[in-house]
Amino acid sequence: MPRFHVEGPLFAGQTLLLPDDVVRHVHVLRLQTGDAITLFDGRGGEYRGELVDIAKRATMARIDEHSDREAEPPYRVTLAQGVAGGDKMDWLIEKTVELGVAAIAPITAERGVVRLTGERALKRQAHWQALTRAACEQCGRNRVPHVAPPRDLHAWLADLPAAADGELRLLLSPRAEVSFAALPVEAPHEPVTLLIGPEAGFSPGEESAIIDAGFSALGLGPRVLRTETAGIAVLGALAARWGGW
Repeated sequence: MPRFHVEGPLFAGQTLLLPDDVVRHVHVLRLQTGDAITLFDGRGGEYRGELVDIAKRATMARIDEHSDREAEPPYRVTLAQGVAGGDKMDWLIEKTVELGVAAIAPITAERGVVRLTGERALKRQAHWQALTRAACEQCGRNRVPHVAPPRDLHAWLADLPAAADGELRLLLSPRAEVSFAALPVEAPHEPVTLLIGPEAGFSPGEESAIIDAGFSALGLGPRVLRTETAGIAVLGALAARWGGW
């Protein structure tokens, strides 16, 4: 059944005018009046609905009932990702959303090839947020991860609150001595932050600042993964370890 994200709040019994991006999708899928659809607003659960009027520029849908179905993992991971160049960041965001990431913080660093400031940074953030909504529509999630504005690493670290008891802050580093096997076997109740550098990694000074902020350096074995591979690999491994599948 086609799934669409709509800014809420939604409620059963409502008839609403679908937003332009959803209308375009309805036409691309060649849906017809009377076709069943699923709508979600990100507050939890989803709504079964029906298309009741389809026009070229306006489409109406009736919301019939709410389901509390969720597809979230039993843990909460924020991915702090060094901004990757080209279309790597788009692909990475799409796949990590499918794997259950709860929030994404794009990070700029000394060795990063991408520099984002001002209006360009805001446009990229809006683009990435749209990707998370589309990924949720595809994969069945009803809670849309938030994509933060791109931040310089040191500014981002300075705004981090003190780590709570049981909170995991993990820096992926090829120089780490702690292996993945050392992570807890049970899913933690506190948040997990996973920090990954850009293509060329973090500088030694940046790594020192990260460790000072309460992060533990974590290694993934003898092979060095690309920045667009590392987060996906770890999230998949955490899903297997902590019951996210």
